[in-house]
Amino acid sequence: MKEKEWIGVDIGGSKIAVVRGTAQGEIVEKRKLKTGVFKGWKEALEAISGAGEEIKNENCSAVGISCGGPLDIKGGYILSPPNLPGWDRVPIVEWLEKKLSLPAYLQNDADACALAEWKYGAGKGMHHFVFGTFGTGMGMGLILNDRLYTGRNGGAGEIGHMRMNPCGPVGYGKVGSFEGFCSGGGMAVLGQMMALAAIQRGEAPLYCKNKKELPSVTAEEIAKAAFKGDRTALEVFAQTGKRLGEGLAVLMDVLNPDGIALGSIFARCENLLRPAMEKALEEETLPGNRCPVFPAALGEQIGDVAAVCVAMEGRGRKA
Repeated sequence: MKEKEWIGVDIGGSKIAVVRGTAQGEIVEKRKLKTGVFKGWKEALEAISGAGEEIKNENCSAVGISCGGPLDIKGGYILSPPNLPGWDRVPIVEWLEKKLSLPAYLQNDADACALAEWKYGAGKGMHHFVFGTFGTGMGMGLILNDRLYTGRNGGAGEIGHMRMNPCGPVGYGKVGSFEGFCSGGGMAVLGQMMALAAIQRGEAPLYCKNKKELPSVTAEEIAKAAFKGDRTALEVFAQTGKRLGEGLAVLMDVLNPDGIALGSIFARCENLLRPAMEKALEEETLPGNRCPVFPAALGEQIGDVAAVCVAMEGRGRKA
């Protein structure tokens, strides 16, 4: 008897991956698509289903879809995510079920990545585990009592919406939110604000030499400057690390997990963020509730494995 396999579809604002994977977390075949080349969601879904047909075989038992929210998980719809303009109430589950003749399941990307890290990565063996995206946005996937917890309507874990301060960068449409401080876009805004103040003092940072360069500041450029020891860039990471620790302290005290894994920016810049984060955790968390915080382990493969995990989990399909 041949081993079961699953198809995974990882949808992002710039790229889409359609993969086939195994129960061991191995990706055995993959197709890459560029999101921006399609003239609308119908054309994109045609390409996704076409790629799925190419890699599908007789061992495939389901399709898993990982996508940033908002989503209607039970209904199987994508509901206008910020990074997918025009994708308004897209019936992706129904579409792929018809095209691929397999049951399809949809999950928020943070939840999907939590499943992947729990099964195969940093959270393996833990009963209560939290995964945070910390990239373009900040969302959390929750594994509680050995099960993915998504809440009443799939909205659990949206900690990025929590306000950390009355002032600060905007994230989730909210000034001073957790995502505003702890995301690539939020860090870029924070870096612009600090660079402007430094330029006015006559101390332009490495990542922004003058006011004309302010709009082009990115988190990546700030990180490069910080690794070179630039004072303003290091202060951006200190501020972000402090807010990160304050937000994680709330999670630790409310959920009491075994561990928290963070992806993207934290995985690449852990040394820049950890000192301020640990200081905030020490000040804000009940001592008995402190738990380890570590980088996600699956690296660039996490989105592919996450989508396959959604298919394996088999939750969220409309009744």
